[in-house]
Amino acid sequence: MIVIKNINNNVSLCTDSRGQEVVVFGKGVGFVKPPQELPLSKIERTFYDVNEQYLSLLSDIPPEVVDFTARQMMDIQDHLPYETNSNLVLTLADHLAFAMERVKRGIYVPMPSVYELETSYPLEIKIGRRMVSAMEREFKCKLPNGEVQGVAMHFINARAATANTPQAQADAALEERYEEILEQTTQIIEWEMDLRVRRDTFNYARFATHVKYLLKRLMEKKHIDSSNLLLYETIREEYADVAACVDKISEYYERDLTVPLNKEEQLYLIMHINRVCSGEIE
Repeated sequence: MIVIKNINNNVSLCTDSRGQEVVVFGKGVGFVKPPQELPLSKIERTFYDVNEQYLSLLSDIPPEVVDFTARQMMDIQDHLPYETNSNLVLTLADHLAFAMERVKRGIYVPMPSVYELETSYPLEIKIGRRMVSAMEREFKCKLPNGEVQGVAMHFINARAATANTPQAQADAALEERYEEILEQTTQIIEWEMDLRVRRDTFNYARFATHVKYLLKRLMEKKHIDSSNLLLYETIREEYADVAACVDKISEYYERDLTVPLNKEEQLYLIMHINRVCSGEIE
């Protein structure tokens, strides 16, 4: 393995003997300066085919959360009857880190009913329970019960699917409108916030994913409905400029999709847009 880029003290981007890029985890691998050879004895785990866009995550997520997720994934993958998206370890680590952040701020995000998911995805719910339990033990952080479903959804969404499944066809139909609405939403942010949004960052990719699920809920006439309304006015006051931007987006969605955003949807959108706008501009 030849080191080509150090991500942090314990993660590096390398090339193997075939010239393929691979993300390498191991204690102290980040101290091997490129383009030196990395001793095999230092390598604890490797991940191929990780989208370069997601590598910036490794600088944003606490290293201990990345390491925890990678350790969990190494055990879980041996029991999965299917292949998963190669970026799962990073997107899942990001989800878990954000879940702990929400707990600290007292923000609860509702997830699909565990009973509804367990009927169709018993294995993924079992994995979710295992990961949430392990995380609570390791980080001494009590997560909401809904995070079981949150973890399960990451595995469900990362599951390799064939293009001719009904779900894949439905997703393709949504994709046609999604790109157009996402771009219009982004342009509203740029106009209202007077900035240029970088579309090549992970925060933007995370925001784009949120918009995709938001549109799905709107088109299915479903909404997030939880107990966060007490935080709504506080967050609006704290991020008044972002809240005003979300008001414009809500007007656009109501006009285009004939479905307005309720306060819960607006609250979560404010949080995502704030992350996009914080240091993610050209």
